[in-house]
Amino acid sequence: MRAGVVVAARPGVEDLAVRAEELGLHSFWVTDTPMVHGDPFVALALCAKVTSRIRLGIGVTSPALRSAPAAANGLVSLNALAPGRIICGVGTGNTARRTLGMRPTTAARLENFTAALQDLCAGRSTEYREGDRVRDIRFLHSGAHVNTADPIEFVVAALLGPKAAAVAGRRGTGLISVGLLDPTAWHALHDTRRHAAQDTPHDPDSYVVTSLHILDQDEDPHGDAARDATGHLVLSLLAFAADTAANTPAFADQLGPEEREAVRRLLDRRGTTATAPDRHIKLYPNYLGRIAPQDRDLVLPSLMNTLALIGTRDDVLARITTLEQAGIDELLIQPVLDPPTEMAQLAKLLT
Repeated sequence: MRAGVVVAARPGVEDLAVRAEELGLHSFWVTDTPMVHGDPFVALALCAKVTSRIRLGIGVTSPALRSAPAAANGLVSLNALAPGRIICGVGTGNTARRTLGMRPTTAARLENFTAALQDLCAGRSTEYREGDRVRDIRFLHSGAHVNTADPIEFVVAALLGPKAAAVAGRRGTGLISVGLLDPTAWHALHDTRRHAAQDTPHDPDSYVVTSLHILDQDEDPHGDAARDATGHLVLSLLAFAADTAANTPAFADQLGPEEREAVRRLLDRRGTTATAPDRHIKLYPNYLGRIAPQDRDLVLPSLMNTLALIGTRDDVLARITTLEQAGIDELLIQPVLDPPTEMAQLAKLLT
């Protein structure tokens, strides 16, 4: 299985991209969450100028964040800096929208957005709509300005489950998901994508984002070190559950009693409620960042084991093998403690 990394945009991100390339990692992704992290297009432009091989990904953008012309312009501009190395993840904007206190967009809008990006980034015209006004648009600048000749890879975020997989199938794209380490779930997503693809002759790549913690001899798999390495993913899920408890109770209902109690404690600790209109301001600061020591008790072993790869080297490799058998092509880690060290650990494990 290939290996890659996902980071937040910040000054110095290009140094991490250089190190990832030196380690032999396949891809380097930057998140698109405007109210929490820096801008991925700016970050990846810096990365493009200092790397020559590693693929560069947006993980992920959304029609709820950017118009198709603006997003496509950013992508083909990056493609001019790093020809044929650009990957664009697209999604409903779940996290990025919720950090604004808004809901994600629909699968239908996601599909239209993806189609428009694919057309524009390949140099074709596409339909652009604002209200009742509809026009055909295409890039009017080319050559040294942008690159529409080299292909850009597209992947759809699988948060919507079968709906997203069907969009990926119809648009001929791959899939990406965060913390989805259940091989059965991936088999179902791939079956849905293939069914929707109909005559598409190949299976595009699938990516899973997680965190990795290889245990030292006799180390507690749920000790402070493991919680610190994986807690950002656990708290992101708890924040989502807390944010959506009132409007989307079906998700919270899937959690066990211990997880629901952790959601309640998180709301209390952040000084908000599941119905407060400003809860997004309290729940999402430092989203997917290193957790505070006082929040370690919220990092439940059940969620650590569900969302992250924790164990001995052999244990982790066994789980990775089952994911590979389920059709995962690339394992992406999201390091928060010491990214260079965590990237080196991943490279040693998989490359």
